[in-house]
Amino acid sequence: MRLGVVIVSYHVRDLLRACLQSVYEDTARTPDLHVDIVVVDNASADGSAEMVAEEFPLARLVASRENLGFARGNNVGLKLLGFGNSKFDGQDSKLERPEAALLLNPDTELQPGALAALTGFLAAHPQAGGCCPRLNYGNGDFQHSAFRFPGLAQLALDLHPIPRLMETRINGRYPRKRYDGDKPFPVDFALGAALMVRDKAIDAAGLLDEGYFMYAEEMDWQRRIQRAGWPIYCVPTARVTHYEGQSARQFRRAMTVALWRSRLRYYNKHHPAWKRRLEQKLIARTMKQRLEQAQTALAAGAEDAEALRDQIAAYEEILKLIGE
Repeated sequence: MRLGVVIVSYHVRDLLRACLQSVYEDTARTPDLHVDIVVVDNASADGSAEMVAEEFPLARLVASRENLGFARGNNVGLKLLGFGNSKFDGQDSKLERPEAALLLNPDTELQPGALAALTGFLAAHPQAGGCCPRLNYGNGDFQHSAFRFPGLAQLALDLHPIPRLMETRINGRYPRKRYDGDKPFPVDFALGAALMVRDKAIDAAGLLDEGYFMYAEEMDWQRRIQRAGWPIYCVPTARVTHYEGQSARQFRRAMTVALWRSRLRYYNKHHPAWKRRLEQKLIARTMKQRLEQAQTALAAGAEDAEALRDQIAAYEEILKLIGE
């Protein structure tokens, strides 16, 4: 099999180095697999592009002068691999089109045998449109690799978490025992951190929707892939470490707004009008509550005034997106 790997990177040079090293090492363990790697660097200022050029000369590097985002960046890589219109900046791809493409986050590391397990599954199941591995965090803890498409219950739990329901089917989770087994199982959509898609499924669904800057784009893409008749599976014998979400992150205005902009775009594309109205009401009510709480804390002289101002600005922007 010929496989294309697309890695879109932004300011994570050391993680990107480890990710690439893991891909090359696992490729060496799989002699029947030919791998072409495309790295799209989103204008990193930490020397990521220079590191790739110097240490991984066999990888195809696109050093963008702007942050293209996740969807657009991956599309650049997919086009260089021969998918879509097979062009980037007017140049035809010089790479032979692979039979599958692996979207891989730069903060991941393939564990031994991951490529063999994923490509082997696609080879043995020609009806499958794509597959994902089992994910674990950097400290070894389990991470859900895939989810059910979101509905009102998942949105409500995201806005107002109920601990006893967070790991259940109600919140779109698949049972942990499925990941602990060795049998592949069908899923609605996989995280874009590590997602392998068959060439024919990409042809049927098209490339990622560049209307998403980041968040929800892989969910949208896999919904279109599934609608085109190509199911997605999780292959738990394939293991990938994902160095994400292990430390508390400060409130980031731009990312918070981007998250809700993408979710609203997804709802508008895939949900009926009645459901969109309920979703907008749920989001608006919660954002108004959080806005009021942040304004009250700021007026009371809270020490984290700058963070509160960022929160207030984000909530106000999200409400504008909804039309409130």
